[in-house]
Amino acid sequence: MDYSDFQHALGFNIPPNDWPEALKSLWFDAKGDWESSHDIAQDMHSNIGRWIHAYLHRKEGDEFNAGYWYRQAGKPYPKASLEQEHQEIVEFILNQ
Repeated sequence: MDYSDFQHALGFNIPPNDWPEALKSLWFDAKGDWESSHDIAQDMHSNIGRWIHAYLHRKEGDEFNAGYWYRQAGKPYPKASLEQEHQEIVEFILNQ
């Protein structure tokens, strides 16, 4: 699976069941459902969950909270656009 497959899946009504929670979280975000994405990310107790959580708070405009979560994930505060970061996270998950 690659990023174009992820984008194709955005045409589905629900994310595929066999996807990892991290990918499902980013699917919900891409579909415009920030709350569902956040609900999944905040229950993930891993660096990828922290990174997604940081990205979501950055998207929300809460730079202070985003900064906290980037530090928890061991990531610098990004200079990339939100769209670029979303793709970067998706590709990171797909390459694991």
